[in-house]
Amino acid sequence: MHSSISANLIRRLNGTSHRLALNTFMLIVVAHWAEHVIQAIQIWVLGWPRTEALGLLGVPFPWLIKSESLHYGYALVMLLGLWVLRHAFVGRGRRWWMVSFWIQAWHHLEHFILLLQAAVGANLFGRPAPVSIAQLIIARVELHLLYNALVFVPMVVAVYFHLRPSREEFATQRCSCHPRPAVSM
Repeated sequence: MHSSISANLIRRLNGTSHRLALNTFMLIVVAHWAEHVIQAIQIWVLGWPRTEALGLLGVPFPWLIKSESLHYGYALVMLLGLWVLRHAFVGRGRRWWMVSFWIQAWHHLEHFILLLQAAVGANLFGRPAPVSIAQLIIARVELHLLYNALVFVPMVVAVYFHLRPSREEFATQRCSCHPRPAVSM
């Protein structure tokens, strides 16, 4: 029964409710992306120290931004959203959506590594704070700007192709983003 409920929900999210689900997901993605951009502005434009540049939400709620579990939770939501909503994408849109998914899969793994270090209380490579693999090369703020850009850009390309399908792609789409014209009798 549980699997049939899940299957029905996934079918609805990729069918009759896809437009709403996709818009909601993209709103969450853009809000998260904006947090990273605001943090970058705080550092590079306003000259704030990195420890004080916490984005829009982090200024009033610093514990929120410093929580590895919050960052991991968002990475997981992104990964699940990309996975669940992939069914409605066809052709070129599907290819770009899956590029975004695989980049997010790596980003998720990096956050899982950070979460494990925070949970266990032992950091990799003797670092004073949890560190991801790519963070050995790129500083955390710049790395997360890069990750979010690498996930966001193919996602936007996917949505563009999804909303402007070729004739062949349109024929195979079954979501609410492209209502079918009513058949007159």
